[in-house]
Amino acid sequence: MAETKEGSGPEMSLKDQGNEFFKSGKYLKAAALYTQAIKQDPSNPTLYSNRAAALLQLDKLNKALDDAEMTIKLKPQWEKGYFRKGSILEAMKRYDDALAAFQIALQYNPQSQEVSKKIKKINQLVRDSKRAQEVENMRSNVDMAKHLDTLKPEMSGKYGSEECWKDMFLFLVETMETSVKSWHETSSVDARVHFLLDMEKTQTDKYAPVVNIDKAFESPHTHSNCISFLRQYAEESFSKAACLVTPKSIIAYPQVWKGQGSRKWKHAQSDGFFVQFESPSLRKLWFIPSSNEKGQTLCRDPEVLDIGAHEVLPRLFKENMPRS
Repeated sequence: MAETKEGSGPEMSLKDQGNEFFKSGKYLKAAALYTQAIKQDPSNPTLYSNRAAALLQLDKLNKALDDAEMTIKLKPQWEKGYFRKGSILEAMKRYDDALAAFQIALQYNPQSQEVSKKIKKINQLVRDSKRAQEVENMRSNVDMAKHLDTLKPEMSGKYGSEECWKDMFLFLVETMETSVKSWHETSSVDARVHFLLDMEKTQTDKYAPVVNIDKAFESPHTHSNCISFLRQYAEESFSKAACLVTPKSIIAYPQVWKGQGSRKWKHAQSDGFFVQFESPSLRKLWFIPSSNEKGQTLCRDPEVLDIGAHEVLPRLFKENMPRS
């Protein structure tokens, strides 16, 4: 609020008029009257402080900051100048600088509840801002390879050929990362099976690398039909591996998160999606939980599930016997 103390003579009338306009929300007229008063008394810190308050309301932040600095220059031990400066820096979202200004104001008036409340508010805004930036960084820097790194030795042991298992690993990483990015943008993923086709054998004009299966989880009947279709598709397309991605929310059957013992679900009511990797020698299952933080949808780290207890689809490929 505009300050009503200090000053005497003709400029008081201008200042008082400005204060009345300020109180009624007519900040432009208030600022104009404070400007006239400053011309008559250019060394009066209250006038600059009041104009800074009006300019802040008008969102003219740079000019408001100049007036706050002039207030401090004219009366360096008056907490109001630092309070004005802190409020303007807060509006600029320069929270660290705002906090410094409010702390100086508190030094000059330790009993000020107004300043103490501002400091508490800014501290919370700083924490919120840092966390929001962390969330945005996590949303922007999706690195599934890091989470799946422990899978490399198992793939190497199953497939031996470095070219073979690295193709599968890259296929899985890219599928997961694409799905996470889609979830971050839309809070959803399409129910699909991605296939790693054999470019030398697959008739690519006949077999696409992605198959939609959004109806697969409506009932035991649709689920069974989908499995039969996918098994045939995998065989006839000469696919090396497949990766199922499906949101938990669309699954009416099988609800693999219901049950006790090894099937007991550990993720409470978490929303999210499943990723199931299928190949002749290796099967893996993850659940990627989702939450809403700072107004943003955020995928959490993938959780490894026991595929024997929670499989969303049964085996798609004929199982290879272990290498001797």
